[in-house]
Amino acid sequence: MPKANLSEVLFKPSFKHPETSTLVKRIEQTNASIQSSLEGETQSNWYRMINKTIWSWRGVDPIEAEEVLARIAASPNERTDEGLLDTVVGYRGGNWIYEWAKEGMVWQKKALDLACQDPITAGSYWLKASHFYSIASYPHLRGDQLAEQAELLADRAYKEAANYLPFELKSIDFKVEGGNLAGFLHIPSEGKGPHPTVLLCGGLDNLQNDYYPLFVNYLAPKGIAMLCVDLPSLGFSSRWTLTEDTSLLHRQVLNQLDQVPWIDHQRVVALGIRFGANVAVRLGYLESRRLRGVACLGPIVHDLFVNKETQLKTPIVYRDMIASRLKMDSTTDNLLHTELIRYSLKTQGLLGRRCPIPMCSASFEKDVFSPLSESKLIVSSTGDGKLITVASTPLLNNLNSGLEQLSEWINQKLC
Repeated sequence: MPKANLSEVLFKPSFKHPETSTLVKRIEQTNASIQSSLEGETQSNWYRMINKTIWSWRGVDPIEAEEVLARIAASPNERTDEGLLDTVVGYRGGNWIYEWAKEGMVWQKKALDLACQDPITAGSYWLKASHFYSIASYPHLRGDQLAEQAELLADRAYKEAANYLPFELKSIDFKVEGGNLAGFLHIPSEGKGPHPTVLLCGGLDNLQNDYYPLFVNYLAPKGIAMLCVDLPSLGFSSRWTLTEDTSLLHRQVLNQLDQVPWIDHQRVVALGIRFGANVAVRLGYLESRRLRGVACLGPIVHDLFVNKETQLKTPIVYRDMIASRLKMDSTTDNLLHTELIRYSLKTQGLLGRRCPIPMCSASFEKDVFSPLSESKLIVSSTGDGKLITVASTPLLNNLNSGLEQLSEWINQKLC
């Protein structure tokens, strides 16, 4: 019997799956319109944030992205909210997950066709497929079965890409409270191990393959490895609940790095992106003897957790995403505000107290999620702090400049 295609096994059209925007029940629908450097922009007729610039940074052709969005917008199929284009019900034409996954399958087929003739190109095609599958699964809400299946495809495509591209990807199981946790170690092709390593603490709305450009363009050329560990409630950490002890899993992983032969466990920097900065900074205080430093990009460590006005400036999809991570199947803005106060590192008594290791933070201009005060709070809480400011336009050029400065700081601390 021929081996079934993974996408055919995962996506079965016979079952009417819940539509993403209905998974978190909200009493209020106070939405906000924003444009964010890292999250993209809200549009009045879309539930999700549209993030064309960062998609392009990851390697998605902007014209191809526009074509996918156009197919979603033009669909005549039933929507749960006729005012929101990306709420088509069922795995069919116009459904967000269907259309992005369909595009991923196009690149997957191209990769399979080229595997023997042109391995490097095949690897780049597998990488494109993984990016499309990742976008398909956004915003990764708990209980979104179709999105979970797209995540599986993204993971598989990324692993396939690593078989052809000039880096090594190793899946490492760490023993943590509650079971085994898979982390993915990216090993640069240059230099001999064990390698200085960045422990990446990603955001709440990204999968591990989303950070490939960060590794290949900024860390690998410096001979730095990158270990990705999902935040609790997301990806390979989905079985663990996100609590105010956000660094619980990463601390246990950090304590086992001396057992990983490819990692120089005495030269490790924690890099936190968005909500992941909450994890990285906590590690800086609680596990300072195991780290050379902490770097942050657009950190969320205090203001968004305690400032209700800031929370109301974020779009519904982001508030739904946070509620989903906290296992709140229904919520109000007031209830979410009450829950989030506990996540502030200043409220927890950490930030504001002197951290014994260096910390660097990059802040984006006019960033609703992470105002400049966040980064200033981080760098002022250590005797060796560095603040990097990133202008909002032109975003791609400034993002690259900010990442160059951040990666150079990391490299200096790992030397």
